[in-house]
Amino acid sequence: MSALPTSSREWHLIARPHGWPKAEDFALREAPVTEPGEGRILVRNHYFSVDPYMRGRMNDVKSYTPPFQLDHPMEGGAVGEVIASSAEGFAVGDHVLHGLGWREYAEVPAQYATKVDASLAPLSTYLGVLGMTGLTAYAGLFDVASFKEGDAVFVSGAAGAVGSQVGQMARLKGASRVIGSAGSDDKVKLLVEEYGFDAAFNYKNGPVAEQLKQAAPDGIDVYFDNVGGDHLEAAISSLNVQGRATICGMIAQYNNTEPTPGPRNLAMVIGKRLRLQGMLVNDHKDLQPEFVREVAGWIASGELKYNETVVEGIENGYDAFLGLLRGENTGKMIVSLTQ
Repeated sequence: MSALPTSSREWHLIARPHGWPKAEDFALREAPVTEPGEGRILVRNHYFSVDPYMRGRMNDVKSYTPPFQLDHPMEGGAVGEVIASSAEGFAVGDHVLHGLGWREYAEVPAQYATKVDASLAPLSTYLGVLGMTGLTAYAGLFDVASFKEGDAVFVSGAAGAVGSQVGQMARLKGASRVIGSAGSDDKVKLLVEEYGFDAAFNYKNGPVAEQLKQAAPDGIDVYFDNVGGDHLEAAISSLNVQGRATICGMIAQYNNTEPTPGPRNLAMVIGKRLRLQGMLVNDHKDLQPEFVREVAGWIASGELKYNETVVEGIENGYDAFLGLLRGENTGKMIVSLTQ
């Protein structure tokens, strides 16, 4: 067996960000690499994921997932290759998905690693379209929002990793109309020309409520919310009676230091009998086999398209995360360590 590396670089949170994260809140540090302990595997990470929810974990508040510890490596989805194993069922050379990202090498308890097939799809897709991102879109649309054929669907943050999948899945399952909002004219073009949305608009070009009414003159039946704020307010105005909204993310307010005002039209929920439901992907793991089967088929047939924004090098991990919060990515934002 070839000699193991002696050290690994890893990103630590060293101060809790106030508002927008700053470079001085993070440090790239070296840590020793050792043989994996009993029941554990050593993984050389090829890719790790940066996701909007990670901003919440940087705050020291009680939430659905514990905060990152200061002066410890941060965590998140990663996929890589097993280079040493002290666990039954895992061999050197296996590819695995696990939760110890933000570092070059990870010693992972075997029960928290999932083998993935690099011949089915590129490894990076297990962090996005075939991973937590894709399952979020699938479960949020079909399970939480109870999508049915003929529904008109509006997706905010529609050029992002989750939003772009939601819109395409709705189209593939017979939506009457799919509308998306995004933050640049190029992304709007991508939504219509590549992802097959019926209409899309740049939310920076005018009030969201007005642009949505123009794009969906007959209203909407389902809203998939990745943004919150004025988008949620606009969606409540446009939702038809018995409309459903999946509240998946609120990236517009993650870095606010003051409380964000709620939608001013919340009373409409009563008369329209709307259902607004929050979602966490971990509640829907039972859908995983069905999801992988259906979505892998759509990818293989070319019916479902996906984009990745790949940032090269662990040293650029913080920049990738900040870029994600600023909306600089198209599709899934991934950091590659394969060079």
